[in-house]
Amino acid sequence: MNAPNRFELFVLDEGERPVEIMEDTKIPNAATIKVVKQDHTLGNLLRAQLLSMPQILFAGYKVPHPLQPYFLIKIQTDGTITPAALLEQACTKLIGTLATLEMKFKREFMHQDVGLGEGAYTALASAENVVAGTKDYIDF
Repeated sequence: MNAPNRFELFVLDEGERPVEIMEDTKIPNAATIKVVKQDHTLGNLLRAQLLSMPQILFAGYKVPHPLQPYFLIKIQTDGTITPAALLEQACTKLIGTLATLEMKFKREFMHQDVGLGEGAYTALASAENVVAGTKDYIDF
């Protein structure tokens, strides 16, 4: 088969750097960042987080080939901050967002397991509450 061994998709080789930053010489305040051993999941999360920041002028990513485990993300800022520093801030905010999501997820299902209240799936599954209009899908 043409597909590489699965471990080659996420294990860094010896001496391989996970992130390489290449400053763009043609576009001011821009850089192309190569992130190795990652795919669309992280690329799209980073792009979306970058686009929500006010200093960003452009953020986009691409995976050049599906059999090569890396993506390139292009960042252009307004000049008040470097692309590398903005990427670091985006990663920090993204880690915080994911930690909050994990905490809320665990809290919701801990309450369901302990029996402290209805979980999301229990509220949705009780047909008489939905039909009667007493509960909504966002009443966790």
